[in-house]
Amino acid sequence: MARKRGRGMAGCWYGIARTATVDRAGAWVEIDDGGTAKVVTGVTEIGEGILTVLAQIAAEELGIRPQDVTIGDNDTARSPEAAHAGATRQTYMIGNVVALASREAFGKLAAVMAKEWDVPADTIEAASGEIWAEGTNHRTTMDKAVHIAKGRGVVPLGSASFGTDTTGLHPVDGAGRPWQAYVFGCQVAEVEVDTVTGEVQVLGIWAAHDVGRAVNPKGVEGQIEGGIVQALGQALMEDYKLKDGHTTTPGFAKYILPTSLDVPHVTSVIVEDPDPIGPLGVKGIGEPAMVPTIPAIMNAIYDAVGVRVTSLPASPEKVRELLRDKERTEREQRQHAEAAE
Repeated sequence: MARKRGRGMAGCWYGIARTATVDRAGAWVEIDDGGTAKVVTGVTEIGEGILTVLAQIAAEELGIRPQDVTIGDNDTARSPEAAHAGATRQTYMIGNVVALASREAFGKLAAVMAKEWDVPADTIEAASGEIWAEGTNHRTTMDKAVHIAKGRGVVPLGSASFGTDTTGLHPVDGAGRPWQAYVFGCQVAEVEVDTVTGEVQVLGIWAAHDVGRAVNPKGVEGQIEGGIVQALGQALMEDYKLKDGHTTTPGFAKYILPTSLDVPHVTSVIVEDPDPIGPLGVKGIGEPAMVPTIPAIMNAIYDAVGVRVTSLPASPEKVRELLRDKERTEREQRQHAEAAE
């Protein structure tokens, strides 16, 4: 039989928000005329959808619609620092600080409306552009509420910073707690190996990842799928070569990357185990999505044909050579056994 199937599994954990060094973010939020809102922070959008996530967070905290939130100038010369876009920290760090700043802004508006309606401030609620006092018939639009607040000289502004508990690491052995939050994941891969050519095809990936709280579930699924495709390329195709410190892979013309035909069916399972420190309970899902993919594929190859690939990529040539070595070893073992009889 030329083709054999196998399944492999791998798990991962991944740290978010450094505690070994300073990691912090800041944001300003204003509920504006018309019941809209401005969010200003030095966040960098690198294509993962953080601006959409921040608009969703601010909208939920302020009681308005996401389309009524404007994410402002992210030039750190004019906005609070948000630090780097890396290490899967954007939703955790910037999301939490936007939530805190939004809560302060809404608190100022709620205090004005509580005084206007002569009700306790903790009865003021808002959603979808309306604000009301629970247990009463007091209700109005955010637009009118902002007008009332500004008429009293109150601008509903909020600012906040969110940082990690910088503890550092032991100067000698490096012991300590390097990250503030941890996410966990597990993936199962199913592959089919052509025992003649050595070609490996990934048929499916089942991926379960803890994200704390999924602010945008479709975005989480997209990041899981993107991480898996990136890892699949590293596992089976991408072969960047260096010689004496210089690249011998000068272009993409002969550099093999996954195409849409190589992408397997991905089944994503979102696990929500809220972070106990941040106000939102969010964690993150950037790099962790690709961590277990490669070992899961390598384990699936071993399950299918019994050879262990120990260097990447698992190219057809490499898998075919391992299969030949395995056949040669098994043949020699049989000959020794027959000679010993």
